[in-house]
Amino acid sequence: MAAVLERTSNNFRRLQARLRGQVGKAIDDYAMIREGDRVMVCLSGGKDSYTLLDVLLSLQRKAPVRFDLVAVNLDQKQPGFPADVLPRYLASRGIAFRIEEQDTYSVVKRVIPDGGTMCSLCSRLRRGVLYRVAGEIGATKIALGHHRDDLMATFFLNLFFGGKLKTMPPKLVSDDGRNVVIRPLCYARERDLARYAQAMAFPIIPCTLCGSQEHLQRKQVGAMLRDWEKRFPGRLDSIFSALATVTPSHLLDRRLFDFGAVRATGTATAAGDTAFDVDRALEDAIERAAFVASAGDPDVAAVVPVARG
Repeated sequence: MAAVLERTSNNFRRLQARLRGQVGKAIDDYAMIREGDRVMVCLSGGKDSYTLLDVLLSLQRKAPVRFDLVAVNLDQKQPGFPADVLPRYLASRGIAFRIEEQDTYSVVKRVIPDGGTMCSLCSRLRRGVLYRVAGEIGATKIALGHHRDDLMATFFLNLFFGGKLKTMPPKLVSDDGRNVVIRPLCYARERDLARYAQAMAFPIIPCTLCGSQEHLQRKQVGAMLRDWEKRFPGRLDSIFSALATVTPSHLLDRRLFDFGAVRATGTATAAGDTAFDVDRALEDAIERAAFVASAGDPDVAAVVPVARG
């Protein structure tokens, strides 16, 4: 286990700057927050939502636009939930907040049989409550703490079990059409969030419902991604980049590309069929990855040409 970062160390300051930069870039890239927004930050008591709130507070002080932050926690009445922790923390930092109490825990336990996956129902119930609260407090944006690893895991869950190329978008309109949901941590790695939360000594509240289900497919996919990153450094960076670099004409979705309109024009085009051509950047990347894997030492990658963009 890595040593805890000291908040006065240069490593912590670099980590803090990196997270602030990633969140700031995500907000800018996807136009997440605008002048006068009232942002409802959903605070679960976990490392991700604590870090999201902390980073947004720091950006709020320097942002070129004015926006308000309100922390909202849904107390789902899980047995043993320390109801005093979040109010005490938020009050100590002078943060506007609301604690919404609703016993969704009993509903989930009653409806889902023992051993069943609770996430789906729990998520729907929680989402409905949070959407209602957003309307009651006049929130224009709902900020969730999903990070880069969550987006990639969701992509593979959809790929493996849903037959779709789909993930959590950085910004979307909610199911009821009344709210805009944003994910400012979409560029941040989970391991960075964990290190930051540990260094900040946030009062973490563990989930005793879905968070305790070790057999969940999401956890298995997460383990797969961590194994890939360990054995093939850089693979997750490539996957994440692919999520934002889509070529509809080279997939099979007829809703995104009009294949019926494809005609030979006699004029060369950069978007044409390169399926049978050598993609030099791709070939270099594959060669480099294979060489590293066979050598078993990431340092030897330096002798293989770096992929050209």
